[in-house]
Amino acid sequence: MLNSSQKMKGILLAGGSGSRLAPMTNVVSKQLLPVYDKPMIYYPLVTLMQANIRDVLLIATPGHLSDYQQLLGTGKQWGIQLHYAEQPSPDGLPQAFKIGADFLDQASVMLLLGDNIFFGNTFENRLAQVAQFSSGATVFSIPHRQPGNYGVVELGPSQEIFSLEEKPQQPKSDQVITGAYIFDSRVVEFAKMLHPSDRGETEMIDLLRCYQKQGELHVESLGEGTNWFDAGTPQMLLEASLAIATTQREQGLIGCPHHTAKSKEWV
Repeated sequence: MLNSSQKMKGILLAGGSGSRLAPMTNVVSKQLLPVYDKPMIYYPLVTLMQANIRDVLLIATPGHLSDYQQLLGTGKQWGIQLHYAEQPSPDGLPQAFKIGADFLDQASVMLLLGDNIFFGNTFENRLAQVAQFSSGATVFSIPHRQPGNYGVVELGPSQEIFSLEEKPQQPKSDQVITGAYIFDSRVVEFAKMLHPSDRGETEMIDLLRCYQKQGELHVESLGEGTNWFDAGTPQMLLEASLAIATTQREQGLIGCPHHTAKSKEWV
């Protein structure tokens, strides 16, 4: 378990060019686009808050970093601490840990991609539970109708990992790895050891394999009760907005930092 001196920190990765959403992203950072009634970045931020993470680093491109600072401020209004760092160039997801090395300062970390939206009590509870453990790495998988567009994990009957593949042409399963990751303090050193792939970027799959080789990669399978959207395409941006609009009418607010902070008595 984590003790008081090892509290997990959070990283929100809001970089990249957002090319799949062009021309909307020609002048606006993707994670600032609206998803129903809130900026996209609110949703992963609230996910971190729901896991009781109150110290968060947001990484964005130099041209948009000030926009996030203007929108989110210091986080004091929600009882959290927000820090900011530039992503000078999009060199792969593991780059976030090298950029955030000083911020992490040997702490374990939860990384959320800024265009990934999760909601549902099942996920919130499991995320908070997993965040209590500091050893190894944990990813969250979910069945998807187009697994070849994502990292794919093949699992055995006892959740053992048979294979990990990045965007395979012939997926061995329909379980895709979502944009929520938990790593212990070794992640920075592992990230520094990675070499760029043929795409010219370091790959998250390669970082996960560092833990897999040591038998310390864990997969939490998400099923009914969890909604997950990779809102980086026009179709998924629309679907996420419609799902949130429907769920809010029936169950109450989703992705509202102030509401979450009040429920936790942080403000």
